[in-house]
Amino acid sequence: MTEDPARKRLGRGLAALIGEMDRPVETAERPRASADGRVPIEFVSPNPKNPRRSFGEADLADLAQSIREHGVVQPVVVRPSPQQSDRFEIIAGERRWRAAQRAGLAEIPVIVRDVNDRTALELAIIENVQRADLNPVEEALGYQQLIDDHGYSQADLGQVIGKSRSHVANTLRLLKLPEVIRDMLVDGALSAGHARTLVTAQDPAGLAKRIVEDGLSVRQAEALAQMPAAREGGGKSSSSHEKDTDTLALEKLLTDVTGMQVSIAHKNHGGHLRIAYRTLDQLDELCRRLKQER
Repeated sequence: MTEDPARKRLGRGLAALIGEMDRPVETAERPRASADGRVPIEFVSPNPKNPRRSFGEADLADLAQSIREHGVVQPVVVRPSPQQSDRFEIIAGERRWRAAQRAGLAEIPVIVRDVNDRTALELAIIENVQRADLNPVEEALGYQQLIDDHGYSQADLGQVIGKSRSHVANTLRLLKLPEVIRDMLVDGALSAGHARTLVTAQDPAGLAKRIVEDGLSVRQAEALAQMPAAREGGGKSSSSHEKDTDTLALEKLLTDVTGMQVSIAHKNHGGHLRIAYRTLDQLDELCRRLKQER
């Protein structure tokens, strides 16, 4: 059986993929960069399938200032536009292109590669993942796009981006979360680790709000998601909001001290205190600490 040429590229990273395609564009009708690899900035346009969608205003402003002083140090990787014969489409480096526009540059340095849609998307995802430029939702959407449009398996994706298959699977699971939680991920209010604890929760939006308001760690969020009230959702999960401020403060203090989710319920003159542990090691550690205090 003949090996799929695309598979030979898997796992070789951005530099390898660029190097493998280091050849001139041969078609006469296609645009050409100048001898020093520069093109007018208006001849370059972003890739509509670029997985990166958000560009921080502060970061763009800082990069634009740097470009005014030092120029664009790293060329933008482009390909001849599939739609317009006299234009280029960005493969990697849209942030630099946007900042260069802000800096008022007339030309930008480019590396031209004649690649198809599949390879262009591979390169875009690889560069952004390697630079940690994608938020978790953008990363997941990029993976899903490769699966839907080009038939990748999760194992193939792991090889392409240099990550484990479990990383790919866990990232894709984030797409199952409600839109309100995805927005919190994009804004940075929740980390991917926090969000993964919410995928199987009955009331993920309610738990996400609790995590943000109480400033819970990922470990504390996992413990909270495993508590019966958190799993059942509905009326029981709302009981925490009926507790007085002193009780909530005490719960948070004990949670921070133990590293496990602590819940306090008052009843008449007594009540109960519940500590949720995820592993026996956690329970052993709690017992050890209690013995030391005694």
